[in-house]
Amino acid sequence: MDDTLPIIDLRSDEHFMEQALREARKAFAAEEVPIGAVVVHEGRIIARAWNQVETLRDATAHAEMLALTAAQQAIGDWRLERCTLYVTKEPCPMCAGAIVHCRPDRVVFGCPDAKAGAAGGWINLLDANPPLNHRCEVVSGVLAEPSLALIQKFFREARERKKAERED
Repeated sequence: MDDTLPIIDLRSDEHFMEQALREARKAFAAEEVPIGAVVVHEGRIIARAWNQVETLRDATAHAEMLALTAAQQAIGDWRLERCTLYVTKEPCPMCAGAIVHCRPDRVVFGCPDAKAGAAGGWINLLDANPPLNHRCEVVSGVLAEPSLALIQKFFREARERKKAERED
C-alpha cells in the first residue's frame, strides 16, 4: 500500500482557484459578498483581491476589478497578456467589460451566475461577442461547489441578521 500523499500541482486551476477562495473568505469575514480573485502571470500570482464594495463604499470595487488593477500595476502595463484571472463567481457585465479591455488570455471561474453572469450565464462578453476586440478562453465550474456554498452561507446569514433586527 502506498501511503504517500498525492502531489499537489501548484500550477493547476484548482490550486489557483483555492487561492481565490481564500480571498473570498476575507470578504466574508468583512461582511462583504464573498467573492475573491487572483491574477496569475506565467505560473505566479501577481495580484489578489476580494470584494470591497461596502468597505470602500464603491460600487466598482468588485474582486475582479481590484485584482485587474493590482495586476496592471505589478506588470507595469494595462495589457494582461499571458495572464489568467481566477474568480470564485462568474463575472458581471461591468467586470467582463474590464476583462475584455485588459486582455488576459484566460478567465477561470467557480460558480455560474445565471441572472447576471457575463461569461456565459446571462450573456458572454468574453468569448462570443464578435464586435469586441478581445476574446478570452473561459473555463467554468472550477471549485464551483465551495464557491457557491460560501455565497449561499453569506446570504443566509445576512437574511437571519435582518430578521433578528426586525424582531428587536
